[in-house]
Amino acid sequence: MLSLSGLMTEKEGFSALVMGNHALARAMAEAGTAVVTSYPGSPTPEIADALLAPPEKDRPCHFEFAVNEKVALEMAAGASLNGHPSAVFFKSVGLNVAADSLVQLALMELLGGMVVVLGDDPGANSSQNEQDNRWFARMAYIPVFEPASPSEIHVMYKEAAALARERRAPVFLRLTTHVCHARETVKFGALPPRHDWTPRFDAANGPYVPITAAVFPLKKRALEKLEAWAAYGEKSALNIAHRSPAAGEKRLGAIAAGLPALCLLETLRAAGAPVDLLKLGLTYPLPEKLIAEFLRAHDEVYILEELDRVMETEIKALAFDGGLGCLIHSRRGHGELMGEMTPERARAAIAVPWPALFPAPVKSAFPAPAPRSPQLCPGCGHRSAFHAVKKALPPGAITVGDIGCHSLAFLPPYKMGEVLFSMGHSVSTASGLALNNSSRKVVAFVGDSTFFHAGMPGLVNAASRDSDITLVLLDNGTTAMTGHQPRPGNGEIGERLALFEIIEKLGVKFLRECDAYDQPRLADHLKAAMGHKGFAVVIARHPCMLKFMRERRRNSPGLKTQPVKVAQGSCARHYVCAAEFACPSFIRQPDGSVTVNTELCIGDGSCMQTCPSQAIGRKK
Repeated sequence: MLSLSGLMTEKEGFSALVMGNHALARAMAEAGTAVVTSYPGSPTPEIADALLAPPEKDRPCHFEFAVNEKVALEMAAGASLNGHPSAVFFKSVGLNVAADSLVQLALMELLGGMVVVLGDDPGANSSQNEQDNRWFARMAYIPVFEPASPSEIHVMYKEAAALARERRAPVFLRLTTHVCHARETVKFGALPPRHDWTPRFDAANGPYVPITAAVFPLKKRALEKLEAWAAYGEKSALNIAHRSPAAGEKRLGAIAAGLPALCLLETLRAAGAPVDLLKLGLTYPLPEKLIAEFLRAHDEVYILEELDRVMETEIKALAFDGGLGCLIHSRRGHGELMGEMTPERARAAIAVPWPALFPAPVKSAFPAPAPRSPQLCPGCGHRSAFHAVKKALPPGAITVGDIGCHSLAFLPPYKMGEVLFSMGHSVSTASGLALNNSSRKVVAFVGDSTFFHAGMPGLVNAASRDSDITLVLLDNGTTAMTGHQPRPGNGEIGERLALFEIIEKLGVKFLRECDAYDQPRLADHLKAAMGHKGFAVVIARHPCMLKFMRERRRNSPGLKTQPVKVAQGSCARHYVCAAEFACPSFIRQPDGSVTVNTELCIGDGSCMQTCPSQAIGRKK
C-alpha cells in the first residue's frame, strides 16, 4: 500500500486506492499548484495530511495553515496575483469567515488562477448548520465544479486549476462529506517540473483596487468571464448524459450533480427503470442549452439535489422562459431539504412521481443502533475544567459556548454553553448579554485555537469596554477538534506566543491561570473572577491528552499506562465519577458497582479528586 508521502512524491503515473481528500492532494501536485493554504475543518483535514506527509524539501507545493479562513484565502489570492497557481480549502462555514475577500476575487485578474475547495456538510456531521455554499457562487460570480467521487475530484481539480489559470479567475470545487471520505481506485498522472517562483505581479494587470470608478468595469469583466464559463459548460465532458436502455410509455429523465447523481444512478440501474440521467459536473453557470435540449427530449424530468433548491429554481425558470412543456418534478416537504443524500433517499424521492417504476424495498430486519452521545476523551482537561466550573457557578448564571471540543459541555452532565453562533462569538455575545444585567452572571468559554481564529476582536472590545463578564479560556495547546493541527503560538510553527502575556497587554485588569486538573484552584479563580466588577479572564491550561499520549507512545515504544482502580470496599456509590465527572472510562455495572475500562483509561488521575469517598486510586 502506497504511503501518503509516496502518493505525493511519486513522479510517474500509477493507480491507488485512496480517499477523496487524498486524491485531491495528489491532483494539486499534478496540476502544478504552487501554494496551498487552509484553516482546518471537517470534512477536509485529510488534504493537509497528504500535503504535509513528505519531508519539506520533497513537497510538490508550499502549504501552510493560516490563523483563520479569511487569512488563508487572502494568502492564496496574493500568491495567485504573483503568478503562482494557488488553492485554499476549508469547511462549509469557513466560507463565511472568508467571504469579505471572496466576493472580490472574480473582479480581479488572478494571474496564477485560484481554486477554492469547499467542504460542504449536508447532515451537519460536524458543523453548526447545513449551509449550501452554491449560493455564494451566484453572489460572487464564481463557477462551481461538483465531483461525485475520488476519481472525479482528481479530474475536476486538474481541469478547474488549468482553466482558472488560463482565465485568470477563481473557481469553486465543491465537495461534500461523503465525497471527501469515499474511497476509490484512482488513476493518477505524472508530476510536472518544479514551479518557477519568479514574481509576476504587475499592477497594470488590474486594477486591483475596486473603488467606485473601477467597480462597474470590473463587474462587467466578471460577468463576461461567467458567460465564457457557461459556453465551456455546454461542451464540457464533465456534463454526462446516461441513457437508459429500457423503454417506457413516456420519455422520463432526471437531472442531478455530485453525490445525488451517483445515488440516483445506482437507484435507476437497480430498478432497471427507463429514466435517463443528465449528470452535471459544472453546476454554475448551468449549461442552459444542454439542459433545454434534455428537457425538450423528455415528457417528465425529476431534479434531485442535496439541501437547497438551487438548480431546481434555475432550471424551472429556464423552462418557463423557453416555453418548454416538460413536466418537472422535484423534492417536496421541509424534510427533503435536510440531510445527506443516500440511494435509499434517492429511490424514495423519485418514487413519488413514478411509483410503479420504484416499488418500496423490503424493510431491514436489523434494529437501528442505539444512539451514542459524543464524549470528551478520557483525561481531557476540559472535563476537569467544566467539573470545577459547574460547582463554582452561582444559580441563574448564563453560560456562552464557542466552537471546539469544549462545545460538548452543552450536553449532559455539564449543561454549560447555552448559546453558540460561530467561532469566536462567545466574548462578544456574552458582552451583549451582560448589558443592563446586574442579576445574572455571564460566563463565556473559548478555546485557544478559536481565540486566535476569531476570538481576539471580541476580547479586545470587552477589554476596552471593561464588559462585566467572565471568560474561561480553555488552552489545550492545539487545534484538537479537527486533528491536532498547529495553532498559532504553540511553537510547532513559528514563535511561541504566551496567551497570558497577550491578554495582559490588552489591558485586562483581572487575569488568572492554572492547570485545568487543579480543580480547587480553578474554582477559586472563577469565584474571584465573577466577584470582580468588569472583564475578567481565567485561563485553564492542560495539553490535549489524546495528542499528548500519542506523542508519548510514539517517543516511548512499549509505554504502559497505569489505569486507576475503584476500591469496591470504599465506594459509597455516589456515582460522581460516572454521572457528574462523566469520564467514559467508568462503567456502572448492573449490580450498581462502578468499574474502570482499562482500555480507555489513560491513568491521568484527574478523576481521583472528584470522588467523595476517595475510592478511586492506583497502586503506589
